[in-house]
Amino acid sequence: MSDIKIIIFDDNESLRDSIAMLLQDAPGFTLVGSYSHCLDVIENIKDTKPDVVIMDIDMPGMNGIEGVKLIRGNFPAVQILMLTIFEDDEKVFAAIKAGADGYILKNAEPADLLNAITAVYSGGAPMTPGIARKVLHQFQAILPDEQKDYHLSAREKEVLSLLVDGLSYKMISGKLNITYDTVRAHIKKIYEKLHVASMTEAVAKAITEKLFPSK
Repeated sequence: MSDIKIIIFDDNESLRDSIAMLLQDAPGFTLVGSYSHCLDVIENIKDTKPDVVIMDIDMPGMNGIEGVKLIRGNFPAVQILMLTIFEDDEKVFAAIKAGADGYILKNAEPADLLNAITAVYSGGAPMTPGIARKVLHQFQAILPDEQKDYHLSAREKEVLSLLVDGLSYKMISGKLNITYDTVRAHIKKIYEKLHVASMTEAVAKAITEKLFPSK
């Protein structure tokens, strides 16, 4: 298996250097870019072709949430992991709505950061436990009175159910005996039908709108 290619956007040079050293010493990871702002995010990603983007929120010129929107709109296959000091509801929710695939805090242990990178690369949605709770509370606050029909196919419901159970793309592929690319195609359709931009948002919507009442 080839290394996971990573780029970082954070205006804290010391933190960027620390993460660079962490990745350098950890097998299976390669840092292909490190930037103090995301004003040139599209060009940066075109140049480095990363698998995973580590994104801060508060940066000069353009904040990380706007950067996430640009990445999601232009590079839908790139996975985005927010790494920030912010854990207030507004910024967490804005990042998830913009299309972030995971959200952890900067005080996380180095091993937790490596695990989060691996998880988001594999199709997971890693979150600091407190952040995950906030996300569910946010969605519960907008829970509709009646269950909506999003016209998901039987296979799409099956894939979404497994996402809710916490399975990664690779695990879903094995369980349903379909290719990884087929899983991605189903999930892309699920995003379109649920009107969401990330796995975290899809799972939260499935839970709070009780798309799988038995769960």
